[in-house]
Amino acid sequence: MTAAPDLALTADNTNDTRAIASVSAAHFVSHVYILLLPPLFEVIRADYQVSYTELGLALVAFNALTGFFQTPAGFVVDRVGARIVLICGLLLGSAAVIVAGVVNSFWVFVAMFGLAGLGNAVYHPADYALLSHRVGSERLGRAFSIHTFSGMLGGAVAPGLLLFLYGYVGWRGAFVATAMLGVAVAAALALQRDAPMPRSHRDPVVDAGGGGDGQASLRLLLSPVILLNFIFFALFAFANGGLQTYAVVALSAAHDVPLAEGNIALSGYLLLNAGGVLLGGLLLGRASPVLVTVTSMLAFAILAAILGLFTLGTAATVIAMSLAGLASGMAMPSRDMMVRLVTPPGSFGKVFGFVTTGFSFAGVLVPLCFGPLMDNGHPVAVFVAVAAASVVAVATVFSARSSRTAAKPN
Repeated sequence: MTAAPDLALTADNTNDTRAIASVSAAHFVSHVYILLLPPLFEVIRADYQVSYTELGLALVAFNALTGFFQTPAGFVVDRVGARIVLICGLLLGSAAVIVAGVVNSFWVFVAMFGLAGLGNAVYHPADYALLSHRVGSERLGRAFSIHTFSGMLGGAVAPGLLLFLYGYVGWRGAFVATAMLGVAVAAALALQRDAPMPRSHRDPVVDAGGGGDGQASLRLLLSPVILLNFIFFALFAFANGGLQTYAVVALSAAHDVPLAEGNIALSGYLLLNAGGVLLGGLLLGRASPVLVTVTSMLAFAILAAILGLFTLGTAATVIAMSLAGLASGMAMPSRDMMVRLVTPPGSFGKVFGFVTTGFSFAGVLVPLCFGPLMDNGHPVAVFVAVAAASVVAVATVFSARSSRTAAKPN
């Protein structure tokens, strides 16, 4: 009597696993492509005989096009379908990397990085839309954590992979070989078929204004609850980017922490950050996304303030940085789930595309804000700014929750 339901449940779990695996693989590739240039920067600069500033234009082109087209990509995802958009993004990015690896013109090389950035713009809106559509609600928190972890893993693997390939086939061959990762994931996605979400996967989603086209879509993106999520994403990325980028030099300037020990602390931060993502996904099954996010971000803020305001020993500095990474990682799956919970069905692409543009916005602000603090001899202010941004981010969570409650019909 229970065989049919059991078979349906097994099929649903299998579909969930396939969706999580394919989307996570795409996110892995995305972060490998993001870090294509930095490990081979000096080699490529010497090959093209250009300055650091000129070669940096390739990174500017990549990030600018990613940031500019991420929200439009979300609209395309909702209209065309996430799977086909993700496949196109993978193929466009891979083709651009291949051409960048074989072309002799430096300016074509820069243009190809721009095209790779355009391909990269589809990942967040397409990935989150696919997961929201394909994965059962009871496993969605874990799916978001695995998705985020896979991107971090791609960033961790990229430098070693590229340097390994460079040792055998040069930087051009390394680019072409790495591009095959994207082609392989695109092929795997192409072999999957779009399927309607099983009824058992569906759960209530707050209607924040409808997922239609034109003015309805604009009203949705500019609704208070979505704007507050955008601000949260930007503040989250600003705080994390500031600590990751400037903690080592700020600890050295503020508390005479040797650079070697500062880098050990940063390694602890990054390692536990990845572990925190997986732990945060597990916690989602036992606690609300708001509780996990608020607790994690407040812990992150306190640890950042301690690092800036107090001179700690080597061991305490490493522990504090590592725990800050753990707290930040734990907030990530809940951060994504909060967006999902306020997004109307059929609008996952555009909403996730819009709010994750906050990452790019923060990426521009981090050097503009933290760089002058270091240049003007205020290293402690780096940690204070990180803590302050985290506290304000927590305030946006409560404001978004209030806006969501007010939007519910009586």
